[in-house]
Amino acid sequence: MTSLPSAVAARVVLDRDVAASYAVDASMRSTAPESFTVVRARDLSDVVAVLEHASATGTPVVPQGARTSLAGGATASEGAIVLNVEGIDGIRDIDVVEGHAVVGPGVVTADLKQEAARAGLFYPPDPASSATCTVGGNVATNAGGLCSIKYGVTADYVKALQVVLPGGEVMRTGHRTAKGVAGYDLTGLVVGSEGTLGVVTEVMVRLLPAPDPSLTALATFDSLDAAVAGIVALRRDPHRPSLLEILDRATVAALQDLADFGFPRDCEAVLLVQSDRPGHADEDVARFAGLLTAAGASEVAAADDEQEAEALMAGRRALYPAFERKGPRLAEDICVPVGRLADFIRAGQEVSSRTGVEILLSGHGGDGNLHPSFFFTAGDPDSLHRAEAAFGELVGIGLSLGGTITGEHGVGTLKAPWLERELGAAEVRRQRRVKALFDPQGIMNPGKVFGP
Repeated sequence: MTSLPSAVAARVVLDRDVAASYAVDASMRSTAPESFTVVRARDLSDVVAVLEHASATGTPVVPQGARTSLAGGATASEGAIVLNVEGIDGIRDIDVVEGHAVVGPGVVTADLKQEAARAGLFYPPDPASSATCTVGGNVATNAGGLCSIKYGVTADYVKALQVVLPGGEVMRTGHRTAKGVAGYDLTGLVVGSEGTLGVVTEVMVRLLPAPDPSLTALATFDSLDAAVAGIVALRRDPHRPSLLEILDRATVAALQDLADFGFPRDCEAVLLVQSDRPGHADEDVARFAGLLTAAGASEVAAADDEQEAEALMAGRRALYPAFERKGPRLAEDICVPVGRLADFIRAGQEVSSRTGVEILLSGHGGDGNLHPSFFFTAGDPDSLHRAEAAFGELVGIGLSLGGTITGEHGVGTLKAPWLERELGAAEVRRQRRVKALFDPQGIMNPGKVFGP
């Protein structure tokens, strides 16, 4: 690769050990290639200079932020420039009248939520990694999170973008007004594109009035079908919950092995539901408890105050420590129609029993987006292979139920082999042609989403 322009030479990471940390993300099998260059951009001009150089030399570019991707979307490619934009992290122009903020892609999601709260506003997207993931990464994968059942996903809160295209051209999409339908929705195209079209350097996000503190109800079920009936009843309620999580029996057992959260080990499922509706959270939670009881819950508890609400959520918040205690895992992301959740969980349990791979199924029951975890033995290639094979089988089952290979983690490299199976060959060709309009040289995040 030819030398980078002097304008960004100072942004190159020279320490090879430090550079190696930027070559990988949080996905399984993520490893650094032999040759790559890391550039830590600090402003728009840095990104423009890198993409001008990349286009002129035909050099691949891998845009990245905090590298929390579980799908391999932010891993370095051989000979690529890894363009890290964490340093473009300003939060400015929080407009309480229009209800928006303008932020850099490197802003940590939790920091944006806190700044909005200080202004009496609310930024709803809430990935589980919000304390570390960045807004740019959320835009790249169209991240959702715990509260998607009520508030939707990142795309619902992106009003406008500044994007640097291959060659260095700066494109602006969207609008600052409450409405706007002039031209094609290029904002919607870029959101979820996983760095394959350009590099996002500025995001205008929509903010809402702040909700009330959440109150929680927790229900245990002896039947998966009854648990899903409870989910359906809650989704049909005139005032939807702000959170609706499901834990299967294997997940409950893992949590109880970590600490006593009061879950009965013999239950088939646990549902956690919250309301944050201003002035009505208490009555909502009481009504939710009644709906869950009517659906067949064996036990229901409802919080009267914030302290009780947090106590009921303690088990859900301990999920990742419980996973870490069990050992290495493939952490995946499959979404199915809500009405097929029980079928999907039962299928996962059958795959686990037949293959010997321990599979825990939990996630966002309110929108059918589960995050199955496939555990394997460290240092045992056969164990890892069996876990990967079990994941592939469950992906196929999800698709057969009318689902999708990813609800919020993105395709990256790990799920690229299944993209054509979901979309069809003609649609993949069409999407490749769209990419080529923005990236005719094919230098933007090569190998991601569509595969080699």
